[in-house]
Amino acid sequence: MRPMAKSLGGFRAALAAGWIALGVAGLWWARAKGIPISAALPVIAAFLLEFPFYLAVGFPAVRERLSGPRLPLTLLISAVLPYLACSLGAIPFEWAALARLAAFALGLGLWYVVLPVTILTDVGFLLLVGFVMIGKYFDTIYPEFFRLRISILGTLALFHVSILVLILERRVAETGIGFLPRRRDWLQGVLHYFYFLVPGAALALGLDAVHFSKMAPLWVVAGTFLAFLWVVALWEEFIFRGVVQQWLEEWNWSRTAALIVTSAIFGSVHLWFRGFPNWRWAIITFVLGLACGRARNQTGSIRAGVVTHALVVATWRAFFF
Repeated sequence: MRPMAKSLGGFRAALAAGWIALGVAGLWWARAKGIPISAALPVIAAFLLEFPFYLAVGFPAVRERLSGPRLPLTLLISAVLPYLACSLGAIPFEWAALARLAAFALGLGLWYVVLPVTILTDVGFLLLVGFVMIGKYFDTIYPEFFRLRISILGTLALFHVSILVLILERRVAETGIGFLPRRRDWLQGVLHYFYFLVPGAALALGLDAVHFSKMAPLWVVAGTFLAFLWVVALWEEFIFRGVVQQWLEEWNWSRTAALIVTSAIFGSVHLWFRGFPNWRWAIITFVLGLACGRARNQTGSIRAGVVTHALVVATWRAFFF
């Protein structure tokens, strides 16, 4: 079997498995929370519509099929479809919300189509992504649904749109992005997790940033680990270690300087975590950034850093609050 066909086959299998898992999980969650199925179905459909676009970031052959002049339109469609699905009974439809989604998707999707690739435009792109993320841009687009924050649909759109633009339009150098870490990624990721564990825990406790709690259920810990391995840490490691750290190296910074500065930037964006200015978390995540960045340097792949990152967050959710 040719590599292209094998990759597309793997994508289709992952898509089918993911759709089944998301559908079952959505129906179970609705029943557990007492949400009428008729109200839950539009939200479940929204996640099913988002899933193939997000899944594409981890499959190079599928990503490349999206490249070219049609990419901005594809990104626009991918951002608004989940909202349109939700508006079929879960949340009220608003033209202003739709316009905000379209502006975000087109703003990022056309960035490198309209503007030349320079240090200033690269920095501007990352600042725009940071504004959307830190500014909670999607909270006013997706209102709470039965006390559940479904604005994560917008966050997932930000994740896949920014990744696809940087890979397919900006053509960042290979970062190693993917959903399945290799054996070497696991080894270095676990090793750097232990490198971080003692100083990280000492800092967190010494700065009074966390407190011990009763151990969380294993399913919560496992779910947290997978959510970060495949979503949150994957995106953050792509942006910080795969893009920012790599660009600093390309701009003739030493590898050590690029690691330190990237980790400092990574820490600084966590000043907004649980209320600004959370300097305690900024310090802790600076140290985490050093561990994840070094793991990336050892393997040449962000997936090693993703493993470290996901293990740290899972440990925090397991034993601390």
